[in-house]
Amino acid sequence: MPDLTRHTTGIANLDLVTGGGLPSGSLVVVAGAAGTGKTILSQQICFANATPEHKAIYYSTFTEPHVKLVRFLKQFDFFDVSALEERVEFVNLEALLLDDDGGKRDGLDLVVTEVVRACFERRPSIVVIDSAKALRDFADEHSVRKVFYDLGGRVAHTDTTMLFLGEYGAEELESTPEFTLADGILHLVNELHEPVDRRTVRVAKMRGSKHLAGQHTLAIGSSGIEIYPRVESLSSGQPKLDGPRIESGITGLDEMLGGGIPTANVSAILGPSGSGKTVAALRFIAHGIEQGERCLYFSFQESEDQLVRKAEKFGWELAAARDSGQLVIHHVPEASLVLDMLGDAVRSGLATAPTQRIAIDSLAELAHASRELERFPAYARTLIGFMRAAGATSLITSEVATLGPLTEPLIGLSYLFHNVILLRYLEINSELHRAISVLKMRDSDHEKGVRGFDIGAEGVTVGEKLTGLTGVLGWSALREGAIGPEQG
Repeated sequence: MPDLTRHTTGIANLDLVTGGGLPSGSLVVVAGAAGTGKTILSQQICFANATPEHKAIYYSTFTEPHVKLVRFLKQFDFFDVSALEERVEFVNLEALLLDDDGGKRDGLDLVVTEVVRACFERRPSIVVIDSAKALRDFADEHSVRKVFYDLGGRVAHTDTTMLFLGEYGAEELESTPEFTLADGILHLVNELHEPVDRRTVRVAKMRGSKHLAGQHTLAIGSSGIEIYPRVESLSSGQPKLDGPRIESGITGLDEMLGGGIPTANVSAILGPSGSGKTVAALRFIAHGIEQGERCLYFSFQESEDQLVRKAEKFGWELAAARDSGQLVIHHVPEASLVLDMLGDAVRSGLATAPTQRIAIDSLAELAHASRELERFPAYARTLIGFMRAAGATSLITSEVATLGPLTEPLIGLSYLFHNVILLRYLEINSELHRAISVLKMRDSDHEKGVRGFDIGAEGVTVGEKLTGLTGVLGWSALREGAIGPEQG
């Protein structure tokens, strides 16, 4: 089947979600409650497609005045005041809906005639009717169905894409004529999701398109609408496994790992608060920088400057690499942490240039802050797939309890990781010590013992194997024989 001619939405990720943009000659309903972004989205589509030869025509019914609308749109980067009239035209349908006395006209024939004439005579690229739902106030159900059928059928013979905007609820998507006759349906939602609300868009229908399923994160910023595709709806591709083992940069750890981390492996480093997870992740990245590798670092607590300063204390220079683009640090505050925004940042970072190392600090924090635990396993599996498909070797931290047995690490997701490294505290002779061990390595042998682990002026150091310990995975680490027979 030949590809359809399409109009871009002006938003690269929305074109991806819709399967390539909006098919020409199609009728697309943009549905959603007030404040979900329908007007901004439709205007962004207009300005992205309009030319002097093929304008975008924005028909309004009884929505806000055009002067007020233009004043509102000026805050967005996509808006070009010089394009008004020449490329983007605003038309009010009120005169076609009301008679000279301000009463309702009988039927919508004048509206249909105007829109169809404009499409055939002027050949606009985009036509928007805002709000199409308001037209229901001027005709009965049978007449409304016929009007929408006529508009959709006639416009299909042109290259114009028509957008119907309306404040439709989810239950109306299955019952009203607009959705039955539409070629495409974009459903915008503003969900209550403390501490901040979440906007999403779902492609409920897009004929002739292989669109991405599910709800995709939508944000409104200075550039207008931004879309962050649902990670699980994307294909990550096959992992690139060729290459030598990667040195962690932590003295002694590579010996425990049998010579380093296999290429494109994803390693988890577990440990309680203050045990050295972030320092270990920074050392992993700093060593990659020293080897001339490109690295990505994602942090949910410490900012870029804080991480750079922390690395400097250990003699690891990251500022120059950050300034040159060799190192990209993404700091995402916990309050604004959204799974698909992080996923988009990872995909964009990998697409920008070949990347050898990635650190994410931390997984447990990401899972908690996102408040989407049900989807988290599928999300994490797909995100890891993208990193492996790019050939990047990744280190992901996650916090565990300081005291007590190690249970359900990584909220039950340890099976996703090739290698799991555990940092812990040991109380030996009434003094607190750090220790490190390798819990697992997939398809590779590794050291089974427990070694001392220290953080000093030069960073992290793995010491000699600790002997004579017992109970290290339980409540305490005790020297052999410390408990007498009478104590069991």
